[in-house]
Amino acid sequence: MTTSSSSPSTLPPVAFIGGGNMASAIIGGLLRQGMPASDIIVVEPYEAAREALQANFGIAALPEAGPALQRAALVVWAVKPQTFKDAAAVAAAHTRHALHLSVAAGITTDSIAAWLGTARLVRAMPNTPALVGKGMTGLYARPEVDADGKALIARVMGSTGQLLWVDQEQKLDAVTAISGSGPAYVFLFLEAMTRAGVDMGLTAEQAHQLAVATFQGGAELAARSDESPEVLRQRVTSKGGTTHAAITHMQEQQVPEHFIAAMRKAEARAQELADEFGR
Repeated sequence: MTTSSSSPSTLPPVAFIGGGNMASAIIGGLLRQGMPASDIIVVEPYEAAREALQANFGIAALPEAGPALQRAALVVWAVKPQTFKDAAAVAAAHTRHALHLSVAAGITTDSIAAWLGTARLVRAMPNTPALVGKGMTGLYARPEVDADGKALIARVMGSTGQLLWVDQEQKLDAVTAISGSGPAYVFLFLEAMTRAGVDMGLTAEQAHQLAVATFQGGAELAARSDESPEVLRQRVTSKGGTTHAAITHMQEQQVPEHFIAAMRKAEARAQELADEFGR
């Protein structure tokens, strides 16, 4: 697992196809670390989104792919899975020289390589905490991507948080299930903890503050500790105490097993997306 410390100010020009949340997270990270706005171009068909990108970041935003993309050494595909193929058909003629990075869920590199006419591509599975520089991104590089290409991708995605390279593309489905979809699991538990706090007499604001701080603190403790989550859990679970009562109830209701089953559903859906949109 790595982060990037190199300055993006030395990066070559980067183009983004799609200007939604993930593109904005990466662009914001690059600009914060010194990359000139003039070296970033975005293709975004929706006028309101283009205007927001230009206002927020001062970058060039175009309504459609064209010769301007030929300047980019790296093209980041931040489009929805169902629109990737059509977008690639328009942009491919201007981007075959470039290294490509896809953040589109589920679409395999075999499909992307066929659409773009190049196999120099990396597939990424980021998550939404990238918006605040706390993202977790899984990465897979095709064999055609050399060490310099991987280093470039690491510098770009490192601006949004932590990175984890996997050696087989199919493992990105597990990354999707754990960290890609994972923030939603956290938010679901935060919702439940807040509702419980209100039921026990706290205000919604008080319960929310307690729940968020507890997740932040627990995650930071786990990140800094050499002990496993199981051991950390046992250390705060005194037999017969309040935590023991809560954990015992969850175990009796098979909450961990249901949670694992839910993540397997996410993994299966990632595989279905590849079949559905990757043809």
